[in-house]
Amino acid sequence: MQRRDIFIVLGALVAALVLVVSQFFFGAVQTGAWGLGFGNGSVPTAPVSRETLKSYDACYLGDTGEKVLYLTFDAGYENGCTEQILDVLKKHNVPAAFFLVGHYIQRNGDLVRRMVDEGHIVGNHTMHHPDMSKLTEKAAFQKELTDLETLFREVTGKELPRFYRPPQGMYSEENLQWAKEMGYKTIFWSLAYADWDNQNQPSETQALSKLLSRTHNGAVVLLHSTSQTNAKILDSLLTQWEEQGYRFGTLDALYA
Repeated sequence: MQRRDIFIVLGALVAALVLVVSQFFFGAVQTGAWGLGFGNGSVPTAPVSRETLKSYDACYLGDTGEKVLYLTFDAGYENGCTEQILDVLKKHNVPAAFFLVGHYIQRNGDLVRRMVDEGHIVGNHTMHHPDMSKLTEKAAFQKELTDLETLFREVTGKELPRFYRPPQGMYSEENLQWAKEMGYKTIFWSLAYADWDNQNQPSETQALSKLLSRTHNGAVVLLHSTSQTNAKILDSLLTQWEEQGYRFGTLDALYA
């Protein structure tokens, strides 16, 4: 067994242990980073149950009985890839959600307006991309979200959809509750791969192999729009998913 395979197995065991422990303690949500134990083609093990997340209007997975995928992108900054990504989404008529931070919206108004005009959801990835689990004061948590709402309104003339993704997947039970009180739905993910390091991008073959082998019904897919590899593989990835019979849903449908 190769070292990376050992890490995958260990990650799955740790995630499973965290889930068992958290459920033992009355379904308590443990402060930490969202992590998954992946299995080929199967629903991954998550650190919090779907039922517990539902009580906070949070989710990471759709209906596993349907061949539907929910495509999301996180964008901490613009790396010259988003226009190509939007072109491919338009070609395939696929809806997506883009979780944006403050300076992205400030510096890339035309791209943000294009996302909105072409029917994509823009979600709240906070104003400054902090570790939100360390914000123990409710007012500080709220300000990270409301400041982005104000900026989005100034740039687009529209209200920001109430979908929130914690930066780096860092969360706490208080965070989930505060987001719910603000009318937000917290969106985690069930399908992702290591695509965020622009100094160590996977090859196109590696990326497609990881994503396709981990695809499962109801997957909420997280990709980073900063990734050159993602921009290159997206057309092929969507084509192969379509050939496998998958359709693409919007985040609203997760709560229908």
